[in-house]
Amino acid sequence: MADNDVNYSEITPEIRVLADEAARSTVIDSELYRHYDVKRGLRDLNGKGVLAGLTHISDIQAKKVVDGHEIPTEGHLYYRGYDIEDLVRGFTKERRFGFEEITYLLLFGHLPNEEELSGFTNLLGFYRSLPTSFVRDIIMKAPSHDMMNSLARSVLTLYTYDDAADDISIPNVLRQVIQLIALFPMLCVYGFHAYAHYQNGESLIIHQPDKELSTAENLLRILRADSEYTELEARILDVALVLHMDHGGGNNSTFTTHVVSSTGTDTYSVIAASLGSLKGPRHGGANIKVIRMMDDLKKNVQDVTDEDEVREYLRKLLHKEAFDKSGLIYGMGHAVYSISDPREKIFRSFVERLADEKGYSSEFNLYALIERMAPEVIAEERQMYKGVCCNVDFYSGFVYKMLGLPEELFTPIFACARIAGWGAHRIEELSNNGKIIRPAYKPVSPISRYIPMGER
Repeated sequence: MADNDVNYSEITPEIRVLADEAARSTVIDSELYRHYDVKRGLRDLNGKGVLAGLTHISDIQAKKVVDGHEIPTEGHLYYRGYDIEDLVRGFTKERRFGFEEITYLLLFGHLPNEEELSGFTNLLGFYRSLPTSFVRDIIMKAPSHDMMNSLARSVLTLYTYDDAADDISIPNVLRQVIQLIALFPMLCVYGFHAYAHYQNGESLIIHQPDKELSTAENLLRILRADSEYTELEARILDVALVLHMDHGGGNNSTFTTHVVSSTGTDTYSVIAASLGSLKGPRHGGANIKVIRMMDDLKKNVQDVTDEDEVREYLRKLLHKEAFDKSGLIYGMGHAVYSISDPREKIFRSFVERLADEKGYSSEFNLYALIERMAPEVIAEERQMYKGVCCNVDFYSGFVYKMLGLPEELFTPIFACARIAGWGAHRIEELSNNGKIIRPAYKPVSPISRYIPMGER
């Protein structure tokens, strides 16, 4: 590095000193949150969210009222009023891929008939093509080790290719949303192949999608060198996409979609912001944590079929003595669900079938053991305000692992599903002409008198 070059990634000693000062100046006494009844994370101690809006798109139900008291129940997830279990059962029973059908439901409010679904899938196929030289000029240049950043950069760059990028009329936004739904698998997979080639020296693979195939099939087709996949693999990935499409409107990335849409900005900026939210390990990256936690368990537990040994490892996780010392058992617990996560219940039956096909039955048994045991250990070790259940992240990473998906694509695959929900929520926000979303923060610093420089 030349003398006049600056290493922008270096944390200098001066920055470290200033960082300590910045951190000390912003720490807030946790007692103040209770004193002023501030709902940290916009949720109370029981996990109930602060009501911030209304939505037609989806709903979560995990409680019922009995004699004036809220009682936890089995969790239910609804898309446009339809129970997710009924939707998945419907299209899998008829041996259809569901992502395109349920995307139509989220965007337009009703289940499509055959003609409507055919027209919509043809529209997605029509838009499943990137601008000329986009792959070479944008994706191949400066590939990132993080596919979510690569995806966000590609989305923001698409703004410059759109002659009506700032038009926020509903027809134009719908056009942009459908295009992004169609393009997300390509942006994710091509970004990964560019990284694998330039950073890891692997062969460069750029397969064109097949406009006649479903989103799930195309994901596997363009990812794999031989473009081959089994029907079970494609159908399980399709179910995964459907289960991740939306989640009640109050999740962090969908709330981000509403917040940024309320400013009147363009679609590409909104989706890039939502991607930044989803990237966080507390949101979209949790399934990677589950995989790595399980790898650590297998390294540190001599007999993974010994319940006592596994239980002791789970206790060590909670006591910050194992894995990443976070005190968490990843894949356990949810902000809303306490008895069951309906997405996990649906997924589990498909996971077992895939594990049998792929030769992962013993590992599936370990997952099943932890699913049963972890809530018991958490209840023994922690003060509980509500129940703890296994969530969808617990099994989704395992599924992606069995499908041979690289970890770098776990969260982007989530984004390929959630873009459908984000698009529906963006249209909903714009359609209702709402005010800019601007929550209140209570200042807790004392008022100070200005001190002249010489007196400081």
